[in-house]
Amino acid sequence: MLIAIPKEILSEEKRVAATPETVIKYIALGFTVVIEAGAGEGVLIMDEDYRNAGATIAPDVEKMFAEADVVLKVKQPVFNEKNKKHEVEMLRRDSILITFLHPAAPGSHQMVRDLQKKNITALTMDGIPRISRAQRMDALSSMSAVTGYKSVIMAANQLPKFIPMIGTAIGTIKPANFLVIGIGVVGLQAIATAKRLGAVVKTLDILKNASVEADSLGGKVIDFDIPQKLAAGSGGYAKSLDESWLEKERTLISSNLADIDVIILSALVPGEVAPVLITDKMVASMKPGSVIIDVSIDQGGNCEGTAPGQFIEKHGVHVCGIQNIPGRMAVHASWLYANNLYYYVENLFKKGRDSLDFDDEIVKNSLVTYRSQIVHEGTLKAMK
Repeated sequence: MLIAIPKEILSEEKRVAATPETVIKYIALGFTVVIEAGAGEGVLIMDEDYRNAGATIAPDVEKMFAEADVVLKVKQPVFNEKNKKHEVEMLRRDSILITFLHPAAPGSHQMVRDLQKKNITALTMDGIPRISRAQRMDALSSMSAVTGYKSVIMAANQLPKFIPMIGTAIGTIKPANFLVIGIGVVGLQAIATAKRLGAVVKTLDILKNASVEADSLGGKVIDFDIPQKLAAGSGGYAKSLDESWLEKERTLISSNLADIDVIILSALVPGEVAPVLITDKMVASMKPGSVIIDVSIDQGGNCEGTAPGQFIEKHGVHVCGIQNIPGRMAVHASWLYANNLYYYVENLFKKGRDSLDFDDEIVKNSLVTYRSQIVHEGTLKAMK
């Protein structure tokens, strides 16, 4: 059974889905591994390193896709400008694709339909449930830790102010004020990083236990009085709020925007479109020069009007919709992701290389298309 690892072609994406160490592990499981030439260059892994691990190197990505039984990627399939074909078009019919698909995001819907038409068994790495058995496979948490750190660094680079309090002969410059919305792994890492840089950090999450964690890191919690039975979903994640509660949350956020310099947005419901928490009117109320890093853009974005893949200015506020933030810290992000992916594949094929375990809870939660059907609940909900 042939596993193929293509070079990522999404803009600014330098990560790779396998390292020489994981190639050795796949071969030990009985797979044959082929790597597109140059796939690891962005993380300083040369083709020769992969050859030494037992992989073959493919100069022709289209031929590689056409022969592969399993394709392992980092990001969702996109149009390949060099070959003038979409990556979905190059996939062999009836093959298996494992990657971050973000299938519920509106921009992914046509791609998911195309996978369905080709009878691709597509599995998304952002669908892994938060259970103890899945921790080694939890790529979303791994990438979220990278994203939380890097999002603050990106904000600091864009903000035309100091972040820490600075004492000068003229007077004292006050520290920057951050607001972190969504206190999962991204939010916690963002709080910790902003605090290290000397910022004053406010936090907001609909889950009480998340607020407790934020408080333990020194974040000033904005209390949102919502019954937890409405906020908490399965597996410890947040669940969708109805429009009346979303409006209450937006009103609460609005009342705290006057002195905010940076907002980090990472409020997500697994497998669903991200809730809009910052409206255009709210952006207009912020101080000129402020920064919004909309980490949730892969699932549609928490800020109204965020441009996917772009840094734009709205009402004098810098709004970041960069989609592949972990790709900007590619070395450690690739090491983490490649190992998460290996453990996922090991679990998926635990019954043998010719038998995927569709009864497994982890597989069920991450399965998007199968037997020419879209089966992912969050995607079906979003498409309606």
